[in-house]
Amino acid sequence: MIKIDALPAFSDNYIWLLQDQKQRRCAVVDPGDAAPVEAWLAANPGWQLSDILITHHHFDHVGGIERLKAATGARVLCPANEKIQGRDLGLYDSDQVDVLGQRFDIYEVPGHTLGHIAYIQPEQHWLFCGDTLFAGGCGRLFEGSPEQMHTSLSRLAALPGQTQVYCTHEYTLSNLRFAAAVEPDNPQVQQRLAQVGQWREDGQISLPSSIALERATNPFLRCHEPAVITIAAQREAAANLTPTQVFAALRAWKDHF
Repeated sequence: MIKIDALPAFSDNYIWLLQDQKQRRCAVVDPGDAAPVEAWLAANPGWQLSDILITHHHFDHVGGIERLKAATGARVLCPANEKIQGRDLGLYDSDQVDVLGQRFDIYEVPGHTLGHIAYIQPEQHWLFCGDTLFAGGCGRLFEGSPEQMHTSLSRLAALPGQTQVYCTHEYTLSNLRFAAAVEPDNPQVQQRLAQVGQWREDGQISLPSSIALERATNPFLRCHEPAVITIAAQREAAANLTPTQVFAALRAWKDHF
């Protein structure tokens, strides 16, 4: 039995904590800050941090690695195509790795960074996607191209609808405000926007999402939808946009929204 909790970090990051309650072992995903993990371990004596899973090289995802590894001896799993200090195992597309007795499939999902990876547990339907797919949105293109990011998002969107989306930032409310601008007549977007707004007022986390919910409400996964194509074409003053061009138009718009 694996329990998953979010450890808040910085202003809007989440460090995902996976807990094997039988073995009293745990793993963390993208610990940009060691302190929240150290605090949890101090409050839960007898637990062993066995693995640190990293999706990409940005400091708010890797900053806690060295301190946690030094204190616990945890194995550090990272994308093979990015330079990350403390790495024990570099992971490539289609690799499989065992963490807490669970098999994770590795997807390379470039776009936000060139070497970004995602961890998928297909039986439990977990997706740890870092900054590639967000609830209601996607990451900025710091290194990759629109084509790369659109391909990466399309690959994640093809996962089973019940797949739980564990991304790394609490951006959902602002993302859904943008989604409502893209598709003002989408009732599922409006419903989700109202729900998440209430959650955030109550101090409640908006994650995890699901792939089914993202397909219905995330404009970056809806580049094939007529309403999304139409508004992208209007903004670009162009016709016959490809899905990648629709994505690029949306991402440029969101960057200044």
